[in-house]
Amino acid sequence: MSETSAPVSASQETATPYTPTGRTVPSRGRARASYDRELVHSILDEAYLCHLGFVRDGAPVVLPTLFARVGERLYVHGSTGSRPLHAAGAADPGLPVCLTVTHVDGLVLARSAFHHSINYRCVVVHGTAVTVTDPDERRIALDAIVDQVVPGRSRDSRPADTKELAATAVVRLDLDELSAKVRTGGPNDDPADLSLPYWAGVVPLTRGHAAPVPADDLDPAIPAPGYLGSL
Repeated sequence: MSETSAPVSASQETATPYTPTGRTVPSRGRARASYDRELVHSILDEAYLCHLGFVRDGAPVVLPTLFARVGERLYVHGSTGSRPLHAAGAADPGLPVCLTVTHVDGLVLARSAFHHSINYRCVVVHGTAVTVTDPDERRIALDAIVDQVVPGRSRDSRPADTKELAATAVVRLDLDELSAKVRTGGPNDDPADLSLPYWAGVVPLTRGHAAPVPADDLDPAIPAPGYLGSL
């Protein structure tokens, strides 16, 4: 199933929240749910991987994969031989999917085992994935996926050639039915447990990058690009 890309209007990039639906309102922890557009975008843009869920042969399947956001659309890429990506093109109007992104920000240690938790930020997107066949949209999507991992990298590498493009499938998922969910703060111990002699608190987790390691066959005269220092 292919569709031609439509330009994203400026109004779609405003702070207008997404509309909750029956699938995006959590049954528990509703106070942690958010439909704030800027929050959703920030969670998506900071991630390297998403998890794409769908049903194959009557059974659920969840695959980790690269992705990128361009305006109000998410793009996922893979091999043209991939069954889910092939299904997104073979089905009409596409492949029903659920895409998730999660960041773990801290380990929450409570006095009771029951109240141990994590601090996190996540986005869950429901929708129908469709195959992108428009050449211009495919190029935009593939460049965005490369830049999702390392911003600026698409301009500092050889673009895919005709053979590589033929072996690469790109699917699109519109940001329409979704929600974010965030937990912050310390443990929620019961009042009766506050005097127990156990340490309680949060172990923060941060994302870091080590120094770039050049390829074994890299010409030593080629320096590491400056944008790697901003990761």
